[in-house]
Amino acid sequence: MVTSSNPNSRWRNLGAAAGAATAGLFAIFDLYQWASAYAADRFHNDFTFYFAAARIGLAHGWPAIYDLNLQQAELDALGSGIKIAELARYISPPPVAWSALPLTALPYPVAYWTWSGLLLVTLGLTWYLAAPGAGRARVIHLVAAVGWLPVIYALQLGQPGILVALGVAGAYALLRANRPILAGIALGALALKPQLAFLVPLALLAARRDRAFAGSLLALGMLAAASAVALGPGGIGAYEARLSFAAGVPVNRELTLAYLIGDVTLTRAVQALIAAWSLVLAYRMRRRGPEWVFVCALVGGMLATPYVHLDDLVMLGLAAWLCLRAHPRAWTWAYMLAVAVAVEGVPIWGPVPVIAGELGALALLSVAALKHDDRDTEEHGAEREHDPSLQRDGEHVSIDRQPKAVDIPHA
Repeated sequence: MVTSSNPNSRWRNLGAAAGAATAGLFAIFDLYQWASAYAADRFHNDFTFYFAAARIGLAHGWPAIYDLNLQQAELDALGSGIKIAELARYISPPPVAWSALPLTALPYPVAYWTWSGLLLVTLGLTWYLAAPGAGRARVIHLVAAVGWLPVIYALQLGQPGILVALGVAGAYALLRANRPILAGIALGALALKPQLAFLVPLALLAARRDRAFAGSLLALGMLAAASAVALGPGGIGAYEARLSFAAGVPVNRELTLAYLIGDVTLTRAVQALIAAWSLVLAYRMRRRGPEWVFVCALVGGMLATPYVHLDDLVMLGLAAWLCLRAHPRAWTWAYMLAVAVAVEGVPIWGPVPVIAGELGALALLSVAALKHDDRDTEEHGAEREHDPSLQRDGEHVSIDRQPKAVDIPHA
């Protein structure tokens, strides 16, 4: 007798096929848009400024990379036609210019596509380390990433945010592999764009991952020291002036809480509270798997960061991947999809749905973190409470086992 196929399996297959088709169409469209943008103006991207800054550093010394007159002269020498303006200037940390340094020996078009190829490889590695699922489900995640607006925008601009995402994903993978020092060192990638994941090292400290925190302190400290030596007092002063100017540009704050609150001073106070609360959540969820420590830091960090652009929201995608790896309740997929759609539609309906989605995610994490879990109590009872070595090095006990699903109740 022939039995009928499982209805649930049939629906899953249909859902996977629909997801793959949708993701594929978006990815193809986005790649076309990227190619069209380059064809229209090959210099209209942020890599142009990294390339120019690297050439300035070679010709005039690293303290000069924030000199706006030299930047304009270098842009003119490239034949870019770009004029220094509010959003058209180099304000990144020195390691970004250093990253572009080897490419200055190449013609600009070759340098741009070499850099772009590096970012595509970086995206693939981030997917490999952080994406959930197995088989074709993981492939769909990769295609969907290419079809998601923040990712393709970051690729088109040549933004180093994808490199930061790889550093965070690498830290997560190394932590699960019981390599805490190396996990912290991987977070040295934060030096390229610190505001995207600045809470991650602090969250590791809050979660009692002391050696991972020490590794991050070592890597970031060395890069900060090298930057300070390279810039000198004059260069540091110019860098601070560029950052101060950028903080006052309204468009840099449109995707932050300042858009809703208005007053910058009040916004900073609220953001500081959110950052502190996110670290409390990381501490509360430290025994439920390393995924949750990173998710709390990334979601809270996006709300607490002083300025955000659309391409910076790639970090929310990374947070979603890590959350799904922890096997939350099924409806969590629907919430994450809604936030992803809200991000995709920012050019249409503005930043409010995205900010609301981030606040909602933080609220759900808060409920999950504060909920009493009898399984936690039984598993991590008095013996851990009275054994400092287990508290300090808890990653040795839990790193390799499957993370426990966090029970996020229905709202």
